Formats: sequence, structure tokens, C-alpha cells
Amino acid sequence: MKKSALTALAAVLTASALTLTACGGSSSGNDGGSADGKGKTLNVLISANTNYPEQQKQWFADTAAAFKKQTGADVKFETFASGNEELQKIQASVVSGDGPDVYSLGTTFTPTAVSTKAFLQLGDDEWKKIGGRDKFNPATLGISGPDKDHQYGVPFASRPFVMAYNKDLLKAAGIDKPATTWDGLREQAKKLTDASKGQYGLAIGYKDNYDPWKFIWAMALQSGNQLVDGNTLKLDDPAVKKAYQSYFGWLSQDKVVDPASVGWTNSSALAAFASGKAAFFPMTTVTSLNTLNKSAVKDQFDYALMPLSSSDPAPSGGTQAASILSGDNIVVADYSKNKDLSLAFVKMVTDKDAQLSYQKTFGDLPTNAEALKEVGSGTHLSAIADAAAKSYPTPFTGAWADIQLAMVNVAVQSIPDLAAGGVSDAGLSQRLSDAQSKAQASLDRASKG
Repeated sequence: MKKSALTALAAVLTASALTLTACGGSSSGNDGGSADGKGKTLNVLISANTNYPEQQKQWFADTAAAFKKQTGADVKFETFASGNEELQKIQASVVSGDGPDVYSLGTTFTPTAVSTKAFLQLGDDEWKKIGGRDKFNPATLGISGPDKDHQYGVPFASRPFVMAYNKDLLKAAGIDKPATTWDGLREQAKKLTDASKGQYGLAIGYKDNYDPWKFIWAMALQSGNQLVDGNTLKLDDPAVKKAYQSYFGWLSQDKVVDPASVGWTNSSALAAFASGKAAFFPMTTVTSLNTLNKSAVKDQFDYALMPLSSSDPAPSGGTQAASILSGDNIVVADYSKNKDLSLAFVKMVTDKDAQLSYQKTFGDLPTNAEALKEVGSGTHLSAIADAAAKSYPTPFTGAWADIQLAMVNVAVQSIPDLAAGGVSDAGLSQRLSDAQSKAQASLDRASKG
């Protein structure tokens, strides 16, 4: 790829890439483990785990030792702290033809990275060396590439979004189980809200930099709008507008959210739920498990699927997605001189036993189908495993970074109005129109690239 093309790509994507890092046994296939790496070093770039830094260092050491024993090759790990930093590394490596052999990418960052044309497309031979497509949970392959015939990313870790709920609060209110529709959840939240006691139905981080767009994506998709239709973006759309109105309305109209949540991040919402001040905490992942297991609600909480539709019956043409397809993919650099060795590494870290070990250390769900089945029987994990199987990919386009950022900006720009009492119809319409214009321009550029 020419340097000028990379420069143009950077201009489009660098700012939005910052949002995307939130935005890692045995199986069939033996070829991946037979690579001869004696005297060679494999370079691997992976996201820094700020929640478990010491455990990640140990995982690096253990993984390198296992790979050395298996292939004779050394492994050198390098970390990045943001999507912007990773994108810069990809750009520099493509220009120089030298850099990491293996990259770990966030799932929603995968289309952006693949658009650089820097990574190995996986054919039948490559999949055989990894252990075969069938060793993975099928849903996790949904964002490996633009379609099943053009795949680049190998699923490594899965972090589907679910909803935590307080069983005791629901029981006291006479509610048997969490609602399966957004309308039903709103009504349950109203019943569970008692502002005089500081108790609210929902814990929401309105000021979070990562989560607001996911609510909008889910509601729009479930109403029949996939946001990207070929080369056309549909942000300025009634289904999207209604999604934002519902999301903002929990605070301004339904009064089922703590007024302070207008300034909350996801961690603040988690803290409120963990202290017993909220009945539901939607849009959380398995990474909240450690916090909740040590909290005041450790014996009272569980997880459920997020609502699968806006209403019952579900809207015609809607997709009942439980979560975005969230987690990490592994890709192999197309410029790498160690492709077979890289594929052997990918096979090793996605085999059953390695995936189970990774889950116990970091909490992320396995992408390996056998490992996921075993983990899914654990305490609090059945709903999370179910969500992993019912996740749905975001559109595979190099413009997704900018589309996602545009959706976040609508929420961010609405915060002052929300804090003042509510977001007006005119104000929301104008922000959606602006978001549509800017993100459509990015989609146009990506379509021409």
C-alpha cells in the first residue's frame, strides 16, 4: 500500500480510532503446531491490559515458554494503549515492510485495520493450520472479514454485553425475571424506582465515551435499521431517532435513572449497581464479575440477556441481536516473513486449554467452541455464554470508526440539554443530521478506497 494512501487513511481514521479500544486444549487440525521456529523470533502486538497488568506479564512469559517448547521460536510481546497508537503502528509497519508479525485487534477496529490491506487473508490452508473454522463459536466469526469468503481476523477473546440485575429487588417488587423488550424493561424500571430511598430502576453512564452508541445500535437494529446499507448510511432515520429518545427518556421523562447519572461513566454506573442502588445495570460485560463478586450485592445479582426487541411482538424486519460482536481478533501481517510460525501461534492461543486458562485469568469468554461450552456452565456465566452465541457484528466497513464516533458525539453533545431537563426534538434532529453528513462522507471515502 502506498504511503500517500496510508496518509489519507490516517486523516480519516486517527481521531475515531481513539474510541475503539474499549472499543484475549486440543482441537482438530495439526499443521499449525508443526512450524519450525528454531532461531527465529515472533513479534506480537497486543493491547495492554490495564485491569490485570501483572497477570498479563505472567501470561506473556507462560505463552512464550509454551511456544518455545512447541516450535523452538522465541516470542517478543509489545503492547499498545489505544486504537490510535495501534493504527500508527500498522501504518508505519506497512510503509517499512517491517513490524509485528501478529496483531491483536478489537473486533470493531478490525474493519478499519483490514482496510489498510496490511493483513493476511485466510484461505482454507491457513484455517487448517489454525485448527479449522469449526473450532470457533460461529458467532465470533461474524466480524472476521466482510464476508465468509474474505476473512482476516481469528477470534481470540469474546466480551458480549449483558444486563446485570438485582434478584432481591426484583423479587420484592413481584417481578419474576428481567424483561426481554425495551418497553418491558422501562415498565419494570418504573416499578423498581423509589427516589426517596435513592433506589432507581436503571444504572446508566450517560457520559461514558464507549457505551451510549451501543444502546442506539441495538435498538435501531432490532427495529430493522442496520445503519449501513451498501454505500448508504442511515443515521438520520426515525428508528435511530426513537432509540436516542428512549435512551435519553429514561432520565428526563421516565425518571428511572439517578439524576447524577448525566455525569456518570460506565464505572460509576457499575458502582451504583454494586452498592444496591439500582435494579438493572444494562450494557455490562463479564469484566464486571470480579467487582460484583466482592460487592454489597455479591449474593443478590445475576446476568440476563439484554432486551432483544423494542416491543412484543417484535418489529417486522428487526434483528434480535443480544449484543454487538465484542472482543478481540488476531490477524497476521501480510508482510511477515514468519507466516507459518504466526499461524502456529494463533492456533496455540485459540486451542481449548489455552482459552480456558485465559478465561480464568482475565474473565473474557473463550472463542473456542468447546471451551465456551465448558465455561458456560459456570456460576453467572450462562447468560453471558448465551449472549456470545446471539451477538451480531457491526457493519464491516473502514468507515465504521467514524460512524461510531458520530453516534457517540450525538450523545456527548446532548449532555448539557439532558442535564438541564431534556433533549428537544429539534436539537436531536439537528445533531443526527450533522452526524449523518459527516459519517456519510467517511463511508463515501471508504467505498472508493
